Amino acid sequence: MSANALMIDYEFCTGCHACEVACKKHLGLPAGQHGIRVLQDGPRELENGRWEYNFLPMPTSLCDLCASRLAEGKDAACVHHCPAHCMALGPAEELAAKAAEKTRCVVFS
Repeated sequence: MSANALMIDYEFCTGCHACEVACKKHLGLPAGQHGIRVLQDGPRELENGRWEYNFLPMPTSLCDLCASRLAEGKDAACVHHCPAHCMALGPAEELAAKAAEKTRCVVFS
């Protein structure tokens, strides 16, 4: 059986920070500590008056892929609460194969 991993599709992250809030609450972390952080890149002006603004959720060293929630048959807190459905938790090999088909996707294990 493959180890679990977290896949994040940056193409669809809206920067709402729901993953940060859910993780922080689940882990009971104090101010200044996070299990996942949403980093921001931009805004950056592109050609033809278009703008680019990227949101990049990044798990920290405090993230344990919600081992206690998984043991209860639940999804990771960040995955469960993401309104954009841009996160998935599952076997690393399966998620790596899915991520390879996408343009802006990463897998954290």
